[in-house]
Amino acid sequence: QVQLVESGGGSVQAGGSLRLSCAASGRTFSNYFMGWFRQAPGKEREFVAADSWSGGNTDYADSVKGRFTISRDNAKNTVYLQMNSLKPEDTALYYCAAAAFRPTWGRTPLRWYEYNYWGQGTQVTVSS
Repeated sequence: QVQLVESGGGSVQAGGSLRLSCAASGRTFSNYFMGWFRQAPGKEREFVAADSWSGGNTDYADSVKGRFTISRDNAKNTVYLQMNSLKPEDTALYYCAAAAFRPTWGRTPLRWYEYNYWGQGTQVTVSS
């Protein structure tokens, strides 16, 4: 049974930093992309960042480029999202997700429906 468990959310002031973690278990993820999405109240779930489990295929939403960094620790089966220079508009429930690689993509998956597994989410609140 695949499980993705996020942690590390919290409340910070604007300009602060948080590091989210996603512990993955239940299968081998070597042929998967790992992504981070977020959803604010009343808004659609949006892509934040993703990379292949092997690395080298990172992609970021324009709104977080230069501030957020996705990384992973293969030995710990954990994916991270380092978030710096946080803004109030970053406030949302952040989800970790895993997408089985499809050769037809030719790109990093950016759409929520391309992901097969989801965590329960961790709340990030940024105050001004």
